[in-house]
Amino acid sequence: MKKREPVSTIMTKNVVAVQLDDTLLNANKLILKHHIRHLPVVHGTQLVGMLSKTDINRLTFSGLFAGEGDVDEAVFDMLNIGQVMSHKPRAVKESDTIKEVAEILSKEEFHALPVVADNDESKLVGIVTTTDVIKYMLEQY
Repeated sequence: MKKREPVSTIMTKNVVAVQLDDTLLNANKLILKHHIRHLPVVHGTQLVGMLSKTDINRLTFSGLFAGEGDVDEAVFDMLNIGQVMSHKPRAVKESDTIKEVAEILSKEEFHALPVVADNDESKLVGIVTTTDVIKYMLEQY
């Protein structure tokens, strides 16, 4: 097993992210379209938060009742991304090892972490998930 493998080797580099001033409706559409569970939130190029599918699901009723899509849109119109996202997300650097990332994911109970540039901790360069780490571990066997 490679012991010092950087997270940059397993992270998703073409990150689907949402701008802070975007709408919750659009964020939800991105999550559904790309079959993802976590959206980094950026202001320009600066990482400012994380929005998860769970965060959005907590706001909606469509999963509970048939035909409640209009209610969901009304809720999305009442709130903005900044009110729903996790602020100041825990991030890792692209040179951090996969082992270090796995320890953070397991101890701090995150399911995804934004990856920032080594030379600019506000610049989003990727995202790594528990699934990425598990796939990497499976490849080692």
